Amino acid sequence: MSFLLFAVTALHVLILILLFVATLDKSWWVLPDKETVNIWYDCIYHNESQAWTCSSVSESEWLHAVQAFMVLSLLFSSFAFIIFMCQLYTMKRGSLFYATGIFQILTAISVFTAAIIYTTHVEDFQYGRPKGGSFGYCFVLAWLSFPLALVSGIIYIHLRKKE
Repeated sequence: MSFLLFAVTALHVLILILLFVATLDKSWWVLPDKETVNIWYDCIYHNESQAWTCSSVSESEWLHAVQAFMVLSLLFSSFAFIIFMCQLYTMKRGSLFYATGIFQILTAISVFTAAIIYTTHVEDFQYGRPKGGSFGYCFVLAWLSFPLALVSGIIYIHLRKKE
């Protein structure tokens, strides 16, 4: 039982780390000239000064939705972890971790929604810039955290507290 608790806790911490990096780092979309676009700032790398120059992203509603869903996913996952730790020490033997599982499933839904919105609207960033580019590692981390959070939520729902 202790190995299962350790594995579930490690998975949850991994999901939290993935979500923090995906939400806060600066590589959701990478253009051919090393220019990166994230959900918070539009950053340009200057080769001559070896520095990044960042400005606030456009005032588009879809980007604010992506920001909101990513922050919600962080909050849901953090709440799930806190609830899990509380339930671990206060719950009766034989009880299920429903609240933790529901919050983890809400995390998965939030990340999925943010990634889908970003995927469908990412072309909006390319006006006035060179065509091309690819999704950055933060976008990949967001998509990676979606199935992990979903599986984690399902595991929590079926997990019983034993002594």
